[in-house]
Amino acid sequence: MVWLKNNSPFIAASFVLGVLLVLFLVIPIAGSLAGSAPGLGGALTDTRTLGAIWTSFYSAAIATLFMLVLGVPFAYLYVRNNFAGKRVLDSLIDVPILIPHNTAGIALLTVLSPNSPLGAGFNALGIGFIDTSWGIIVAMAFVSAPFMIRSAQEAFANVSPSMEKTGRSLGASRFQVFRHVTLPLASRGIITGCVLTWARGVSEFGAVILLAYFPKTAPVYLYDVFVSQGLTAALPINGLLIILAIVVLIIFRILLDKPAKLFHVGGGDKTAA
Repeated sequence: MVWLKNNSPFIAASFVLGVLLVLFLVIPIAGSLAGSAPGLGGALTDTRTLGAIWTSFYSAAIATLFMLVLGVPFAYLYVRNNFAGKRVLDSLIDVPILIPHNTAGIALLTVLSPNSPLGAGFNALGIGFIDTSWGIIVAMAFVSAPFMIRSAQEAFANVSPSMEKTGRSLGASRFQVFRHVTLPLASRGIITGCVLTWARGVSEFGAVILLAYFPKTAPVYLYDVFVSQGLTAALPINGLLIILAIVVLIIFRILLDKPAKLFHVGGGDKTAA
């Protein structure tokens, strides 16, 4: 209380509002964890729960890798070049965030169903999206793509083009400059994009349930348990998902300490022959 009296009304009000915000975030999580404690042991040994969590985790990881491969080069070209329609494209990138996610699921279902030309083409190659892991991955990738692209764009925008020009002047190719100069410098933002993309994919429900109800992801399975068995049965699964999310985010935070090492390969002379 003394600290509040010694500061301006604005600082005091900001402090009170900050406390309210923290309570707003912490109380539901803490309450859910407290309610789930008695059943956590059962959730940890339930094969259906663990299978659904595994499905979410590996599907989100593949979706993140997919977006990493597609999104990072796109983000680099977008930041370093001006072209016609750039503003329109910039708006389109955020559409998956703005539309309801069941809308995203219906949109994907429309173009990837076996009755559509694109879906039929993939089916001919042995790739189906309805009630398959591929459907889950595509749904996760679609709704989480903006997180990867925006994070990479911001990371590349913070790398001075003059550093790239210096590398080129020393004889390095464009790819060598990108690999050994730009990518390490932008690695923190790219890893952040990976974390956000993965986390968004793991938590996706609306698009996934419409495109691929099976195999069940963790959010879909949690919803099924809640609807069929009630809140008491769903709480242990809910608590387990919260704990796993916290653990995974802590691990990613540790990786962010020295991100450049994840992208830097080799050392010494990297100039073009």
